This record gives sequence, structure tokens and C-alpha cells, in this order.
Amino acid sequence: MKYSVITLSILFILQIPIVYAEEKSELSTEVTEVIEISGRAIQNHNISPKNAMVNGPFGDDLGLGDIARSITPITQEMMEQLNITSLQDILAVSPNSYSASGFGAPSLPTLRGQLGELFQDGMRRQAGNNGFGIPLSFNSVDQIDVVKGAPTVLFGSSQRNGGFVNLQSKKASIDDRAAKINLTAGRWDQYSAQIDVGAPIVAGESGIRVSAEHIDNGSFYDYSSFKSDSIYTAFRFLPDSQSTWDINVEYYQVEFTDNAGINRPTQALIDDGLYITGQGVQSNGSTIPGAGAIVSPTGQVQISRSNVLTDPDNENDATTFLLHSTYTRELSGQTRLKNSSYYQYLTRDEIAQNSFVEIIDGAHTAQNRLELSHDWNNEQQTIFAVDVRYNNVLGYSQFTTEADLPIDLTGSIENRRIPLTLEQQAKLVELRPGLFVSPGGQYDINGDNVGDFSLSDTTDSTTWQTGFAIQQDSQWSERLRTNLGYRIDFYDVNARDPIAPTGQEAAKDTINETLHSAQASLNYKLYPDITVYAATSYNQATSNSMAGGIALGADNLISAQNFATDNTLHEVGLKYIPSDSSWYVDTAIFNQRRSLRNRDGSNTGIETKGVELQVFYDAAPYWFNLGYSYIDARYDNSTSSQSSTQVADAFDNSRPDIIEGTGIGAPNFASFERSNRRLQGIPEQSLTLNGGRYITDKWQAGFAALYTSSYPLDYLATVQIRDQYTLNVNSSYTINKQAKLRIDVNNITNQKNWRPVFEGGYFGSTLVFPELPIHAKVTLQYTF
Repeated sequence: MKYSVITLSILFILQIPIVYAEEKSELSTEVTEVIEISGRAIQNHNISPKNAMVNGPFGDDLGLGDIARSITPITQEMMEQLNITSLQDILAVSPNSYSASGFGAPSLPTLRGQLGELFQDGMRRQAGNNGFGIPLSFNSVDQIDVVKGAPTVLFGSSQRNGGFVNLQSKKASIDDRAAKINLTAGRWDQYSAQIDVGAPIVAGESGIRVSAEHIDNGSFYDYSSFKSDSIYTAFRFLPDSQSTWDINVEYYQVEFTDNAGINRPTQALIDDGLYITGQGVQSNGSTIPGAGAIVSPTGQVQISRSNVLTDPDNENDATTFLLHSTYTRELSGQTRLKNSSYYQYLTRDEIAQNSFVEIIDGAHTAQNRLELSHDWNNEQQTIFAVDVRYNNVLGYSQFTTEADLPIDLTGSIENRRIPLTLEQQAKLVELRPGLFVSPGGQYDINGDNVGDFSLSDTTDSTTWQTGFAIQQDSQWSERLRTNLGYRIDFYDVNARDPIAPTGQEAAKDTINETLHSAQASLNYKLYPDITVYAATSYNQATSNSMAGGIALGADNLISAQNFATDNTLHEVGLKYIPSDSSWYVDTAIFNQRRSLRNRDGSNTGIETKGVELQVFYDAAPYWFNLGYSYIDARYDNSTSSQSSTQVADAFDNSRPDIIEGTGIGAPNFASFERSNRRLQGIPEQSLTLNGGRYITDKWQAGFAALYTSSYPLDYLATVQIRDQYTLNVNSSYTINKQAKLRIDVNNITNQKNWRPVFEGGYFGSTLVFPELPIHAKVTLQYTF
């Protein structure tokens, strides 16, 4: 067994003894009657969003009752207790956030059936191509705010509109010293260590906080691992009594595996773990995986769930540097200024043996938003915002020769590898010796009026986005509150081919577009503890490629369709937030129409309707939360595409006892006509239930359960993911005032569950991701 430095699993159990407040009142000694009043103070573990404050999307320092939108703030205590270490884990508390595996490295949330946006401190972060990108470190995160629906007018036009997550960064304290170490060890040689230390620099005026994290993980999956280092530093400075300035920086370096799961997802594989063997053969007789290959089945075997589409010779690493600055100042009793700045530098290198290449040679993103908030009186507040965003991306990609279905995973590693033929190389450009990528434009070399190259997402692009927003909040009475907002964004984009073929003039283009967004909502208090709300929004958004860049189309122009994704939201809901009890309940009914970016850069319309419910109870010695969601997600009279029409296309019909193959060959890059068919890869219903109890003052036990209903894996619904559930248990013990020990056992019933590999269903007929079997980890936390 390999021993190395340790895995993070921030786990924090708040020990709060049951406190009784007893008040006795006695009359004079001459009075024989004694009146005794006793009561019990409500104690909690902060495992509820009830008292959380939300900053950024709708303004600052807002409670849940002030926000007319479905929102789940996940506090640090909730993250630790519910073992939330990735964006996939937010389903434990936030309904309608079921996600695909993201090729084993999820970097974006999935909300209401579509990829959502990722913000940190109100500024949109960048990652890889369409969410297939860089793993996310939680080393810098203090709170996760999950919001359904397109970003607000203050956050502005973006790319993904199912919803968004806003990460609130850890802050430095100017008053208190604190330090914490977390050490975690888990199955499959998974280890990590984190130290988080903070202290005032000048008491009451300035402070610093440093959090460092190292992860060294082996894996259940073959040829897979994860190693990362994050160093995060936060400063807080109070220049005077009216101002606060928070600055934080993070350096994050990661080496990880692109995990495509298991190919050939037949119903027999999902239900019984049976895999069809036989290597695909191209029309020219080659057994190298390629488009249109056909498999003659040689048998059907039980496949190990760890035997996935990875390769020991794949290279995949990324480095990112992040800087955030937030300056606030009280200009007067009625006027406040807030200036938020952000800079990110990102590089990424993936060179896979199956011919996939994504290289971000440098992506620079900078943004500054100035907000001016003015209270006209106690009932009327206006926020004006000016937002400027710069994004420059130099990147190279190649995904045109990938072919997964022809590969026999039970054979040798060579079965998975796709060395490019001379003919394929001729349609690409050599970036480095022996490494070929797509050019960033199309060229006719032989003069037949047909382009001679295979295009992906290669680009050298610069985008300037300038936005102006206004938001009006009005408190018309003690019961009625409204919010109105409008924003206009001006886009100026330049894109060019950074690696034109020899002898060709690099293609380039420029486009200028104007996008609009608007929102309106009202809150009405039926009773002091019950608020009903209605919200509507309209948002125009963009379709970007890797790291937010813009690629040229086959006509060597920037497509106007990149700026033509219209999104609407209609939502009504109710929030129950009693001040004198430990309950919190909210529910929402919604209808969203939005666009989904396809892998080829086109847009597909999606309409979703559904219901969401959240219930929290938090009072010592118990806590629990329940979440339920129903979603009807369909194509909105829209076209769609898949890597193959269905999995049967990869097989001939020589073994109908195993599979009735169509013999078409795969991949065949199928397109489907306009329809209102159900969106694949999303369960209609999900149910989560989490709870815990303090057995003694020092000993706590808890559980987390998740149920998802069946759903189609592919567009034609030829393969179904059955109803699934997962049960996790945990227990922690407080050794002394400084030390706590916790054990988590995940998937304790050892369910053989599955997930889609990628959002949008493109690989639904080709790949499926096996979730982890039973596994455990131990966490030691020490504070000083």
C-alpha cells in the first residue's frame, strides 16, 4: 500500500450541548404560591441555510426571504457535514442538480437539466471546452450559493443558463486567530492534507488567512489518478471606518485523468454488467478505431467496473492563477460603492492516445464591476452597475478522429489507441513534432471549392464585453416587495487562426453584438413567517468554446448564432422561515426555456418544467434535510445530435442472440430532426434525505440517502438507467477540545450505479460512467 501525504475531506462536526435556560420567579415569603417558568433554548448545528446571508447576485447581505428565486446557500458547516467536495455533491442538498460525470472531472454545475455557470465572488470563472475542463478546488471556498435560472442582471450575460453557483471565498479575520488541520485517508490510496491559518496583522484594522491543500489520490478506476496543490491567501484591510477591502489569490495545479467510463452501453451492461466483446473493423480492414467501424460480436462477458476508457500514456494537467478584489465604501448614509475585480490565468495540456487533444496555451480573463447603491428612502433602493470583461484565449484542439464504440475494452491497451494515418494528418496541422491539431479556419488547398481540413475549437480570440445594469428594489409595504432589473451588454470579438497551414493566410474575423437581459419579481408576505414570490427573467447569452474563447466556423466567420441563445424563466414559490423554530421550508414551480450548446458549436432549444422542495430541521440533538425534485425536460421543437444513432449501430447482426446489430457502423455522428422528445440523461425525479444525531456531547452519527428515478441514456431511449439509490453513513467523535475523528462509509450497500459521461447527451449511445462501489475514508481534524 502506498503511503503519501493525505486527502481532503473537510468534515466539521459542531459540538453543542443541550442548554436549558431556567428562570425562577418567587413572590415574597408571605406568598405561598411559587411560579416556575422553564424553557429550552433552541440549539443548532448550522446544518440549514435558514440564517445564511447571500452576497452578490441580487445585492448584498440578503436573507432567503428577500430573494424571489429558488436558492440554496450551502454553508461551511453544511459542506463539511454533508461531505460536499465536488460540484456533483450539491445534489445532496439542492434539488434538480443531478449531473453527468464530466469525464470524471466535473468543473461546472448541472441545474434543471443543463450545464450551469460558475461564479466566484460574483465573477464568472473559466474552464475547458463546454464544461469538460479543469477540476475545481474547494480550498478557497467558504460558502456555495446554488441559484436556479439564468444569471441576474448584476452578473450579466454569460454562456450557460440552467442556473449558477456562486462560490463565496474564505475571508481573513481582523480580530481572531484560528488554525485548523485536516488529514484524510481513504480507500484506493487516497490521501490529502489541508492547513488553514488566519490571524490579525493589526488588530481591528487588517488580517491575513492562508489555506494550503495537497491531494494525492489513487483510484478505483484503471490507469487513473489525481494529484493537486492549492495555495490560497486572503487579506482584509479596513482603510477607515467607512471602507473594507478584501483581496485573495489562489494558485492551483492539478494532474488528473480524463475518464470516459465504459463504452458499448447496452441494457445488458446496465442491468447485469455484461459487455460485448470484439474489436471494430473499418471498411479498409483496419482494426484501429475509426468512424463507421463495425464489430462482429465474439461473445459477452462480465466486465470489471474499473475497466474504463483510460490509458496509462495519456497526459493531462492544468494550472490556474486567480485573483479577486472586493472594495466597499459607505459614501454617505444613503450611498454605497462596491468595486469587484477579477483576474484568471489558465493553461491546460491534454494529449490522449485516442487522438483527443486540448491545449490551452494561455487564457487571460480580467473583469471589473463597479456598483453604486443608493437608498432614496427606507423603501426604495437603486443599484447601478458598470461591468467590463476581457477574455483572451490561445488554444488548440483535435477531436475529429475519436472513435469509442469500436474499442474492445477487454482486449489490449493498443485496442484503444488511434495513431493518425497520413490521410488524417493531411487534414490537420502539426503543432509539435508528431502532435497534430485542427487549424482554426478552413482552407481549400486543391482548388475544388471544398475545405480540406478537419475543424475543432482551435482559436486565438479576444473578447471585450461591456455591460450596463440597473436594478430597482422597492418595499411597497410591510408585506410587498418588488425587484426590477435591466442590463445591456456590448460584445466586441476578434478571432483568428493561430496555426494556419503552410502557405495559407490565416483566417480571421470580427463581430460586434448587443445582448439584453431583464428580470422582474415580487415577494409577498402572507404571514410573518411565510413569503410567496413570483419571478420572471429574459436573458440573451453566448456560445463559447474552450476557456470562453470564440472559434471561427467552417466559413471562416464568427457565427452570429454564438450570440443568439435566448433564455426565459418563469417561477413561483413559497418560503417558510419561522423566527422561533428550527424549521426551514421552500418550494418552487418553474418553466424554463433555454439553449444548450452542442459539441459541434450549434445550439439546441430545451424546455423544462418542474417542481422543487427543500425541508430543513436543525435543533439539538437532531438535524435533517429533505429535498425532492420533479423535472420534465424536453427538446423545444429542436434538432439534436449524438455520436451514433444508437449503440446497436456498432454491431453487425452475426450474433442476434447477443445483440441485433444494424450494421451501420459507429461512430456515425447522427443528427435528429426537430422534436419535443424527452431530454436524455436526466432523471425525472430525485429524492435526498440527510440526517444526524448527537448520541452524546462528543459522539455524532449521520447518514445521506439519494434516490433517482429511471431515465433514458440515449436520444432514442434504447437504453435505460434504472431507478437507483445510494446510502452513505458517517460518525464522528470529539477526542478533546482540539481533535475530532470522523469516518465516512459511502455507498454502504454497494450499489452498481451509473451516470451519463457528458452533459447534453452527445455520448449517450456510446459511453456510460460506473459510479464507485463501497468505500470509506477517515478524517482527523485538529484546531489550535
